[in-house]
Amino acid sequence: MSKQWIFVGLVVAGVAAGATVLTRVGSEVARVEVGATAPDFHAVDLATGDSVTLHQRYRGKVTLVNIWATWCEPCKIEMPAMEEVYRALAPRGFAVAAVSIDEGGPDDVRAFGQGLGLSFDLLQDRSTRIQQIYQTTGVPESFLLNRQGVIVKRIIGAHDWNSPANRALLERLLDEQGS
Repeated sequence: MSKQWIFVGLVVAGVAAGATVLTRVGSEVARVEVGATAPDFHAVDLATGDSVTLHQRYRGKVTLVNIWATWCEPCKIEMPAMEEVYRALAPRGFAVAAVSIDEGGPDDVRAFGQGLGLSFDLLQDRSTRIQQIYQTTGVPESFLLNRQGVIVKRIIGAHDWNSPANRALLERLLDEQGS
């Protein structure tokens, strides 16, 4: 009987130790929220085949990070408005980093973008790691960053990025000085 109690004690001690470690590690993970610096990520630029990172490619730009997939109907709905506002504001320093989480080859993602006439950056993260990094709940999910890479707006679901309110926000962000 004493061996059983020793075993129970070891199990309880193990659970307690595991909970302590998870609590400490979990509290060290930075939350991805408005006011926080956007975490870096790696993805493949489908126009060039090069691996790019957020911090390297988009430094100093007002950037819309859009996490999406070709099979996502709401993603298809919001992209024309993203394209329209991108074409209007890109000369002033606005960028769109549209990161597909499609696990298949890049040809389908490229064809999707061509079908919608998209000219902004189409990136792909076949590992879908960006969803963990950005703590997303699904697709589409978008993060608007100022020139310093700080998240100023987070949207879950399809959104009209070319609405008057969003245009005004983007223009204000583009007018701000940044590094």
